[in-house]
Amino acid sequence: MRRVGNVLRGRATLDEETTEELEAALVQADVSVPVAMEIVEEMRTEAERSRVTDEEGMMDLLRDQVHERLEPFEGELNVADEPPTTILVLGVNGAGKTTTIAKLAYLFKSRGDDVLLAAGDTFRAAAIEQLQTWGERVGCQVVAQEKGADPAAVMFDALDAAKARGTDVVIADTAGRLHTQVNLMEELRKMARVVERATGRPTDERLLVIDANTGQNAVNQARQFNEAVGVTGIAIAKLDSTARGGALLSLTAEMEVPIKLAGVGEKMEDLVPFSAREFADGIV
Repeated sequence: MRRVGNVLRGRATLDEETTEELEAALVQADVSVPVAMEIVEEMRTEAERSRVTDEEGMMDLLRDQVHERLEPFEGELNVADEPPTTILVLGVNGAGKTTTIAKLAYLFKSRGDDVLLAAGDTFRAAAIEQLQTWGERVGCQVVAQEKGADPAAVMFDALDAAKARGTDVVIADTAGRLHTQVNLMEELRKMARVVERATGRPTDERLLVIDANTGQNAVNQARQFNEAVGVTGIAIAKLDSTARGGALLSLTAEMEVPIKLAGVGEKMEDLVPFSAREFADGIV
């Protein structure tokens, strides 16, 4: 999104040429065409109303448009009144799901919570090993079975261990193949049913990890996972200086799902609450 602001460098008005360039830049930053057009039209209306005739004023209009669209979707992680808080972490392979789980565990542990990880992506042996490695680094017990095991059984074992230990938070990895694979979506539903039977309530957080560079396919991913288990929040991963991230504007416009976390670097502490203001400021 940072390149979008470059269109307004040296521009004092939203003439036809600037309008077209700004819309194109927004689309290149993964904003859908309808949303891009709405943003530019709102900017033009406000510029006329407020008589904005300078570059910095135009920049402010762009910042404000992005902030106003995303600010209502800032959200905090759901935490259960009665432990354990249960979190299913969803997402396709390569989105940054495993590292997000590790950072999330670190976040809870820094708050003083005891955290247990469940290796629910049993379709890939590497996924189990990666989670076990991260568990050692963060200092969390990992409940796992062999490759090909029933993910719901792993979830059951994890919740059983959590109850025995008095664990505060259970974070479960899930299968990350293509979101269009129906059988894997059914595995997610089974895991969710295990949680509900064990705790007497739905999974507290169904957190979808989206790669900031995914583009408009992020909306398709969110739609499919939401239909499967009901997404309660988004964690936007890899939101560094090279990320476009504009799909967030399209995603919230269509689904109205809270954006709860942002991965802004590689360090453990680089998973932070999502800030619409910081995101908007970053585009310029």
